[in-house]
Formats: sequence, C-alpha cells, structure tokens
Amino acid sequence: MPATLFDALPGLDAPLGAISKSLAAMWGETKAHGRPAPSTDDSKATQVNLVLHLGSRTTVDDGVEQFHTAVRFSRRYPSRVVVLCPSSTSKEAVEIHAKVYGECTVGKSKEDTRCCEFVLLTYSPGAKPFVEAQVSVCLSTDLPLYYWAHGFSTPGRLADYRYLLTRSKRVLFDSAIEPAETLSFPWPRPEAVRDLAYARLLPVRQSLGQFLSRYPMGKLCTGLQSATVTYGPDVAGEARVLLGWLRDRIGQCGDNRAVFAAVPAAGGSPAALGVEFKYAEAKLFSWQADLKVGHANFQADFGSGRTVLAASVSLLPPEIALSEAMFF
Repeated sequence: MPATLFDALPGLDAPLGAISKSLAAMWGETKAHGRPAPSTDDSKATQVNLVLHLGSRTTVDDGVEQFHTAVRFSRRYPSRVVVLCPSSTSKEAVEIHAKVYGECTVGKSKEDTRCCEFVLLTYSPGAKPFVEAQVSVCLSTDLPLYYWAHGFSTPGRLADYRYLLTRSKRVLFDSAIEPAETLSFPWPRPEAVRDLAYARLLPVRQSLGQFLSRYPMGKLCTGLQSATVTYGPDVAGEARVLLGWLRDRIGQCGDNRAVFAAVPAAGGSPAALGVEFKYAEAKLFSWQADLKVGHANFQADFGSGRTVLAASVSLLPPEIALSEAMFF
C-alpha cells in the first residue's frame, strides 16, 4: 500500500533542476523498450498546460482517479500536465520532490501519435512559497495555462496560489465535491472560473432545453408556482447546479414568483434526477431520469394535449467534462 498519494502515482524520480533532461531520458527508455514514443519534439504536438492541484482532502484513491482523468484528457488534447501533491511533513521542512511520467497513443498511422508529459511535484508546507516558481519552469512555453483545483480543505487555501489563479485561462473546480464556501470565494478573475459539475450536466441541460424550447416562454412561466429538482444521494451536487440553471433561465420571466427548491428523492436510484413544474392552472411539466442507466422520461401538457417522451441522457465522462469546462 503506497504511503502517500505521491507514492501511488506513476513516474520516474527526477531532480528538480533537470526536469527536461529527465523527460528526455524517460522517452529514450520508453523507445528502447519498443513502446510508442515521440520521434521528435514536434511529434508531441503539445496543445495546453494543465496544473492539477490535489489538496489535502484528496485521498490516495481519489487522487489516482483524478490523475487518470487527466491522462485520458491528454490523449485527446496532448498536454504538459503538472500535478501538485501537498505533503503532511513538518511546517519547518522545505522540500519539493519530482517525478516524470509520459505516454503516447498511436492512431491509424505512426504519424498520428499523441503524447502527453506529466511532471509530478510533492511539497512540504514550508515549501509552499516556492511551488509556483517551480511550476512555472515545468510548463511548456507559449501555451495556454489551465488550473484545476481539487480536494482543498477550504477555498481560502487557494489564495496562496495567486500566480495560478491570475495567469490561468481557466480556473476549474467541482462544486459537487468542494466545500460550500467555494461558491462564494472571491476569485481574482471570476470570469475565468468554471464549474466541472455544470460542465458535467451538459447533456441534461441540452435535453431539457431542447424539449422546453418548443413552448413559448409565456406558457412556461405564466402561473408557475414551483420548480422542484429531486435527486438521489449520488447527484446532490449536480441537483444544486441544475436548480441554479433553471432559476437563471425561467425564474425571472414575467411576473413569476415561483419557489425554486431541490429536495431528496423518495427512494429509487442513487443517481435519480428529476424536475417538476407546478402551476396554478391545468398545466404540467415533469422530467425524471436515472443517470446511472441513462434513461429519462418527459411528461408535459401546456394546453395542446399531453406529451410523453422517453429519452436517453447521462452525465459527461470526467475527461469530457474537463475539456468542456476548459474550452467552452
């Protein structure tokens, strides 16, 4: 059993002052063993820099899972990824240790080779003031920077990483798993912040939006008394985000004074998610889904007869949600 998250992540030990040489040596060893490796620097075709910062709440299993999400993302968008793993050594210690990791995937031809490079850094509390400087020398130059903060005990700890918060094109977090106060954290560049839970809900938002768009906004809003999102225990965070999306879309139309609420579902699937509108008159709208099996059902009647429709829907896979949050 690995002693720390850093120990559990793959990679070859590397001196801090020789990251580039260590990456070159790693690729040389990969090629010598007959595994796919970049033939030239151009063949890496690196597109982005991504910093994955695993906070103190990140368990070993969780950290390994997020690492592999970054790997899968890099297979689609060749990346230089820097993974930060705080250690729990004494506050007086000033220690930073590094590993390097890389892999290439080959497409239909050898020319279609996509490679990613990872630099993994673990640092003691006393080394925190030096981490961002070390990160900056590990990044590929002239490429956009993205920062993904995961598993921090409090959002206030993010304030120590101002370079990453202000220089990154996007700052990513997951409101479904981070502390509630993360939503009110004073981000230095709020326009750059993206929520992975919101990105993960893209298929749900599209499905609901496409169905409801067939009705005039006046019919959706007039007489609306309540909009309720129901949820199973596995998707409570997503339900909160979906509720906010609904409130933004229809909560302010006309003279609407509807009550918006998210409530636990009464039994059923742990990945159940539902939306129900209640009206003062004879209108109805209901959408019920099981995101684990990917099935959903619509029921609606806005005065032109009842519509019942079955549909497929699911959350985006983590690596696709990551790209959605980063690029769109």
